[in-house]
Amino acid sequence: MNLIKMAKTVSGLVYARLTWNRRDTGYVPPGIDNPRFVSARQAVELIIDNDCVINSGIASNARCSIFFWALAERFAETGGPRGLTWVVNAGQGGRGKAPGTLEELDAPGLITRFISGHLETFKSLLAAANAGRIEMHTLPQGVIAYLLEAQAEGKEYILTDVGIGTFLDPRIGNGSLVGTGRGESLVSVEGDRLRCRLPKIKVALFTAPYADPEGNIYVENIATLTETRESTLAARKNQGKVMAAVAEVKEKDEDKIFLPAEMIDAVVVNPGNEQVGGVKQRKYWPMFTEGAEEDIDESAAQVKFANSFLRITPVRTKPELAMARVAASIFTAIARPGANVNIGVGLPEEVSRLIYQGGLYKDVNFCTESGVYGGLPTAGIYFGAAINPKKLMSSAEIFHFCEHNLEVTILGFLEADSEGNINASKRGEGLLNYVGPGGFTNLVNSAKKIIFIGSWMAGANLAIKGGKLVIKKPGAHKFKDKVSQITMSGNRALQLNKQVYYITNVGAFRLTPRGMELFKVMPGLDLKRDIIAPCPMKIVLPEHGTPETIDRAMVTGDGFSLQWKSAG
Repeated sequence: MNLIKMAKTVSGLVYARLTWNRRDTGYVPPGIDNPRFVSARQAVELIIDNDCVINSGIASNARCSIFFWALAERFAETGGPRGLTWVVNAGQGGRGKAPGTLEELDAPGLITRFISGHLETFKSLLAAANAGRIEMHTLPQGVIAYLLEAQAEGKEYILTDVGIGTFLDPRIGNGSLVGTGRGESLVSVEGDRLRCRLPKIKVALFTAPYADPEGNIYVENIATLTETRESTLAARKNQGKVMAAVAEVKEKDEDKIFLPAEMIDAVVVNPGNEQVGGVKQRKYWPMFTEGAEEDIDESAAQVKFANSFLRITPVRTKPELAMARVAASIFTAIARPGANVNIGVGLPEEVSRLIYQGGLYKDVNFCTESGVYGGLPTAGIYFGAAINPKKLMSSAEIFHFCEHNLEVTILGFLEADSEGNINASKRGEGLLNYVGPGGFTNLVNSAKKIIFIGSWMAGANLAIKGGKLVIKKPGAHKFKDKVSQITMSGNRALQLNKQVYYITNVGAFRLTPRGMELFKVMPGLDLKRDIIAPCPMKIVLPEHGTPETIDRAMVTGDGFSLQWKSAG
């Protein structure tokens, strides 16, 4: 990354940080004689008591900040609207720190029911739910996307096998309800499937780069598409309202219209709209746009530098990097060139980095639940976007695609157990520790092969010395006899003939009908003393022979390289 681009990146991020609270909710662009064009404060007057509102976007991509601010101002001044149900598919909170997110709407009485696939980032709303002020629900992101499609067709529910055998299954857990508070689950059992529903969408909010003077909406130069189209169609079918916040007004281009003006009730011009977090739409980064052909190495360096500057990129330990190399090696053994691959957040991003550095990323098609297909997925503040994406789809479209075409998903986890069950949705007791399933439940249901990667113990002190793993201080085991919440059912995975691997910093397991089989072990460990005896999870060994000792190159990184080992 050259110094000029580095300086521009820093100045852009600093400017964004210094101005991230700046907004004008009363702004209306001059010179446009069209009643659709209104201020954000005028737009949110269309929201009435007890409406069900949805906003699009994922993580820091395409945040509807101007609407959140305007609605918070209106409520503070007038006390209305009240009793809103709010739906957002992906995690878009600010973790109690960043402004311009849904956490602006935590005033008592404003939102009384909240529904999302990923809850962890909505700290203020989780606190409100914990205090009993909000009824909290969660559904998998793919299920929410499909329910929006269904509402657009006039249907009230869908039947799905996603979530069978998990906490979402009322025979196992609370269904959609988070905690044991008030409310009725949005999930019930019908025959051998789950019946899922959403309240009728009455208001759809989204951001887009451009509108023309007639109010037609355009989506060139975006980083993600998410639920914009499906939520618009659902609100329209339900005789509701649709509002778009755009960065600029441009001339009409009939061939590029994404949504026609007759579908839009209010167009708000907000020059501060973001393409991605810290990057204004008016100064968008071309690397994130559909069909981009930017220098991949320079773009990846720019993303890494930005995340490091923002102190978002975690500093990985040597045992964690060794674990990522083991996962990447297993990936090359079970996948094949041309595969469609999904990468989760956290340690899976390290695996993605190794695939990229090893030159194999050109041979696979990465995809994310945001709807981005192809290119190199980005991490940190830019999660959900990709460098040089081939195609941008809606969330519903990408989940449909994955149902039939996803070969491998690489995901993190919080706990695993003797039956191969995974908890990826609940960090601990209480609502403040709740994460939600995100896209996880759909992805494991769709993928033919699943690689989980995560630490063997929480809070342990591990080191690599002389090419061997040393446990200096044990921690709390994450591999248990029973997980505290089932986000993926191991038995269900076996029934569907999936290949499931669990990569840790002490070794690698695979799910078999006999149980969790330890088939690779880090050098330096005593199998019984360090792994089997202290672990609450039941461990089985290979039927023939003993677990393989992991190669020194994977442990240290010296001489490590990746190449395809499997034809499929």
